[in-house]
Order: sequence, then C-alpha cells, then structure tokens
Amino acid sequence: MYSKSFLVCLAGLPASGKTTFAKKFKMQLEKILGKSTVKIIDPDKIRKSITPDKFNHKQEPIVRAENLKAIEKELQSEFIVISDDLNYFSSMRHDLKMIARKFDVNFFIIHIATPIEVCIKWNKVRGEPISNKIIKKIYKKFDYFNKYSWDLPEAQYDLSQINDIDKEIEELIEELLKKNKIAENSLKKEERIKTFSSIDNENLDKFTRIYVGKLLQNPNYTDLKKKIIKLRKLFIRINKNKVLSEANIYEDFRSYLERKLNIKIT
Repeated sequence: MYSKSFLVCLAGLPASGKTTFAKKFKMQLEKILGKSTVKIIDPDKIRKSITPDKFNHKQEPIVRAENLKAIEKELQSEFIVISDDLNYFSSMRHDLKMIARKFDVNFFIIHIATPIEVCIKWNKVRGEPISNKIIKKIYKKFDYFNKYSWDLPEAQYDLSQINDIDKEIEELIEELLKKNKIAENSLKKEERIKTFSSIDNENLDKFTRIYVGKLLQNPNYTDLKKKIIKLRKLFIRINKNKVLSEANIYEDFRSYLERKLNIKIT
C-alpha cells in the first residue's frame, strides 16, 4: 500500500492534544505499513536542546530553522513526517508546503480544533508547562483556514468530543494513503508520458537528420542545403512530442520539404 513519503502538518493550540494525536497516528500507520516509516518532528525537543533552562523567545527563529531542517532531513530519507507543532500562522504552514513541494511529496494539514477552554483546562492538569496567557495570545493570532485554497485541512478534530480517537485516526490514515497512492499513480503516468515524449523527440531528430544527410548526397539539392537544414528545425518544432513511427517521420518530412521548397523529391 505504501509507496512514498508524505508530510502531515498538525495545527492547533497548545495543550490541544496534538502530541497525543501524533503518537497514535504514527503507531497506527506503522502497524498498517508493517515497518518503521514515520518520524514525528517536535520543536519542543529542539527548543529544550537549545534553551534547556527556560523559554527564550529570542531563540525561536533558531528553533524554527532547526525544526524545518529536521523535517527536510527525514523527508530526504523517505520517511513519512508529522510536524507536531502549533503551525498557527498560515505562513508556517506554507513553509511546510514548500518543503513538501521540494521533495515532491504530498502535504496534508490536520487541524486539532480542541476549544481554548478545554486547552486551558488540560494545560493546568499537565502542570502548565506553557502559561495560559500565551495560549490565549496564540488563540487570538491563530490564522484559520479561509484564506487560501491550499490551506484547507484534510480533517478537523475536537479531541474533547471524540470517544474513539483510534477509529478516527484509522479512517483518516486509510483516506490519506488512498490519496497518496492516487497522486503517485498520476505522477507515474506523467513520468511515462515524459519518457515517451523524450523517445519520440529523439527519433524525430535522428530520422530527419538521416534523411537530410542522404538527401544532400544528391547534387541536385546542394544549393538548397541551408533552406533544408532550416526547414528540418521547423519540422521538428512543429512535430515535437508527437507519436510518429519511423516510416511516418520520413514520409511526413519528405512531403513537408516538397511543399515548402515547391519541388518534387525523387
């Protein structure tokens, strides 16, 4: 079922349940695929390695850069990657989209839409590692998904209202793998078309070159050499990417030269 990696962008408030969701998503996906193929990139771990004592907002650009670098590294290694971050600005999500494009993988946004009241409650239960003041500030600044067509979530979950999150994730994974497979098949089709077009164009160049070489061996056409060479280039441009057999190329090219030069080639 699995054919290539993709990038999952989680977006939501602090204490909304993103990390729990990411871990369950990874566990179920790897169970389905039967191998370790998923990496969770959590900027909190990066942040602690840079500023282990306390939060320092001046270090956040460094944390962000290291976070994106880690995502690129795992995608390059062909892992499925989950960005377990707030991603509350559309610009943050766009950065991830551009990374996905760079590695030619699919990009899926999942909105963990747990309400702020619940997030504050859960934050208190876990000892308030982040202040409620910051949660409220992020809530006010949150860019919701109504600006750009690319910035639409595949799914939204209020984790406080879901009884069976495992079932929800299982259904989501099935849908994402299906979309990823369809996209890959489409890409393979495009690659096949490009390959065939490349072969056809090589044949077009090869057989018209052979024809001109033989034609110019006849002294009757020596004075027309420059015109014939120029017309050959035009013929290739006109027929680029067309599927033509060797016989078709010779016949069509001969007829084209006869029309343009107003002669009968024997």
